[in-house]
Amino acid sequence: MSAIRLEGIRKSFGKGAPILSDLNLAIPEGERLAVVGPSGAGKTTLLRLIAGFEKPDAGKIFIGERDVTDLPPEQRDVAFVFQTHALYPHLTVEENLGFPLKLRGVSRTEITNRVKAMAALLKLEPFLKRRVPELSGGEAQRVALGRALIREPAALLMDEPLSSLPPDLRLQLRHELVKLHTKQPRPLIYVTHDHEDALALGQRVAVLHEGRLQQIGAPHEIYERPANKFVATFIGKPSMNFVDVRKAGYPQAGAGVRPEHFEMCSEEEAWFTPRIEDLQFGGSHTDIVVRLNGSDVIVRHFGKCSRRVGDVLPLRIRPENMHFFDEAGNRIQS
Repeated sequence: MSAIRLEGIRKSFGKGAPILSDLNLAIPEGERLAVVGPSGAGKTTLLRLIAGFEKPDAGKIFIGERDVTDLPPEQRDVAFVFQTHALYPHLTVEENLGFPLKLRGVSRTEITNRVKAMAALLKLEPFLKRRVPELSGGEAQRVALGRALIREPAALLMDEPLSSLPPDLRLQLRHELVKLHTKQPRPLIYVTHDHEDALALGQRVAVLHEGRLQQIGAPHEIYERPANKFVATFIGKPSMNFVDVRKAGYPQAGAGVRPEHFEMCSEEEAWFTPRIEDLQFGGSHTDIVVRLNGSDVIVRHFGKCSRRVGDVLPLRIRPENMHFFDEAGNRIQS
């Protein structure tokens, strides 16, 4: 049984193009699904439809076996964590955590016990008596997450809650979120425009573009076997390169190649012999920029790089690391 199921969902605002078109999606009980795509892809609208803040123009939404398409938000039993933490600034951490339980009429003793347990789970015990303005960004986001989880909802919806945090804190909270979900499994839909967040957090990843589902699968499947050119270029940083491989005996002019899948070789073995245009040091790797077929191509080299700008860089590609797409942009390689 799927914990959340969307069938034939369509949503438009005004007379513009549909925000979501014929979307079908099923999230099993306890799964973390990361939904990724550029601005305007329909990600936040998808969450708002599940939460009941918007109604679809067509299609059905199920939570468990219940058809909740026409139910108001308070009858859906889902929790929503926003990009901004949306806490009550005049309340303490303890009061913010307990507020959803207070609204439900839970006894004071039970509220106290559940707040203590949630604070321990999220490492918030030292901050319980502090008010929101006294917290760091990461602490405030943990409070927002705890406030959503403490009511033990049927599902948890998260709309880019880490996007405004600095990189080190983002990595920390990403790890903590995975651990937390392992301890309290429930269907979790995490929306982001950042492919790194999606690949790291999602047990499966759904890629949206212009309101349509482009691909859904395990993170490694999305990265290693993109269903179309959009997924190939959107997922991955640096983006996938496209190069002409006819010199190597392939009939197709273009092949998609990840930066790390170029191989340096001898000139005798080389498919290409471009000169290095630029070197971008990245710590554990160096991104080497070369010019191929009139376009900049990035070659990622791991470890120490002794090359210099202006050097010839003989390159080849293993056949299993090439991706071919048809004129419509869909994958044609088996």
